[in-house]
Amino acid sequence: MLYEDKTKMIIGAFYDVYNSLGFGFLEKVYENALAFELEDMGFNVQQQQNIKVYYRGIDVGTYFADIVVDDSIIIELKTAENICDSHKAQLKNYLQATKMEVGLLLNFGPKPEFSRTIFSNNKKNL
Repeated sequence: MLYEDKTKMIIGAFYDVYNSLGFGFLEKVYENALAFELEDMGFNVQQQQNIKVYYRGIDVGTYFADIVVDDSIIIELKTAENICDSHKAQLKNYLQATKMEVGLLLNFGPKPEFSRTIFSNNKKNL
């Protein structure tokens, strides 16, 4: 699996943050704590990174990724009751429209949940 070791470490950091802070904070609190944890683990972490979105090879806009790790993994954070299909679709769209191939959806809801998505660049119209 693409970036398997990195994603396992990120998911471990997610659980560390969740177990320490619990449920109930705004996404930004979890974003800052997770970024700190990942940087402490030696990752290159960028918060609210401006990412170009492409349509048929043309730059059509930008969005801000919650966290990007090592310029290769997009992390989308949620504080919802649970992960739903629209959250997964959002992450898939981010991957489809960018040159990044791996995404993690991390939910700091009443119970911690995560979803890993891979979208290979050879399947994209970039």
